Amino acid sequence: MKLLVTGAAGKVGQVFLPAFLSEQRFSGWEVVALCNNRVIETDDRRVTVIRGSMADDQTVERALEGVSHVLHLAAVKESPDLAIDVALKGLYLLLDRFRRSQNARQFMLLSGDCVVGHIFQNYAAPITEASPRRAYPGIYGLTKVMEEVMLEQFGIQYDLHYTILRAPWIMEKDDFRHAFALDDAQFGGPPWETLVDETTLQTLRRGDFFPRCTMQVAAF
Repeated sequence: MKLLVTGAAGKVGQVFLPAFLSEQRFSGWEVVALCNNRVIETDDRRVTVIRGSMADDQTVERALEGVSHVLHLAAVKESPDLAIDVALKGLYLLLDRFRRSQNARQFMLLSGDCVVGHIFQNYAAPITEASPRRAYPGIYGLTKVMEEVMLEQFGIQYDLHYTILRAPWIMEKDDFRHAFALDDAQFGGPPWETLVDETTLQTLRRGDFFPRCTMQVAAF
């Protein structure tokens, strides 16, 4: 078996790859790590590092040689030009070549709760896998919706076996601390000014308050 990991140098990739390689049940697997701006360092002989853009057909062709499984982690946040290249053109090239391969077994996509507009969008019932996609504002949420739909359609059109994993916000470094700050450096959700009135907000900012307990904005 041979696994291709895109975005291997990202938040999830840096944690996933060492864990995968240390698992005894995957000891016989080879891994291809596709990196673009950042490159991972590894001395494991089972890992081949390829550097290049998913929007480049030759890079995708090289990365998929002999690959049986794909874990697509690569993503771009709020950079429209790069995001479209990775999420649309890049994913299309990856899927189209993979579905033609005689080795293809399973395609896995890491998506996120942005596709259902976590915090931003209102739902009349608890959110499940069957809930309609309603992305929150921005190119990142939009491209994740497009990725899910594209992968589903490849499954329908070509009977491609796939799995979509929806993760919440992936915390790194000081992300968790900033997510619960009430100051102007808003992080990971709508501006506080849209959730509480100005007088209440100023009172909360002067006190030692924790947003979840005070306003319950994360009580999903």
